[in-house]
Amino acid sequence: MILTLAIILIVFWALGLITSTTMGGLVHILIVLALILIVLSLVTGRKAV
Repeated sequence: MILTLAIILIVFWALGLITSTTMGGLVHILIVLALILIVLSLVTGRKAV
């Protein structure tokens, strides 16, 4: 579940960069949240399904 949420955040981040309709630092906040979720899932040892 965490990995899925991280992937969704990365996709939204990429779409924000491509469409160039960024809302300030929101795009960068999304990528930071996604990276935190990925690291958290790696540290806890959960398997990505």
